[in-house]
Amino acid sequence: MGDLLIRNIPDAMKRDIASRAEKNGNSLSDEAKSLLQKAMVGTSGADKATRSALDGFREIFSPLTEKEQEEFARVMDELEAERKKDFGRPLEGFD
Repeated sequence: MGDLLIRNIPDAMKRDIASRAEKNGNSLSDEAKSLLQKAMVGTSGADKATRSALDGFREIFSPLTEKEQEEFARVMDELEAERKKDFGRPLEGFD
């Protein structure tokens, strides 16, 4: 395994890492490696464009004509309205 030397770390940052290391039962080096790993994982998807579920559905249904898309939207609205009728109704069979 290789070594990594990081120069000119602000004293406050070093104290914060040391404090976290003590709290987590790690050495300063192990805590720094853990923080670097978490930062790398947290940003690994940053370069990728994110898509919403709606974007995915649009892609699936894109072959539909505008009229078909409107009909689909109308049906979905009806289903949602029907589903909302049960909101606030007491559950049956849970006495």
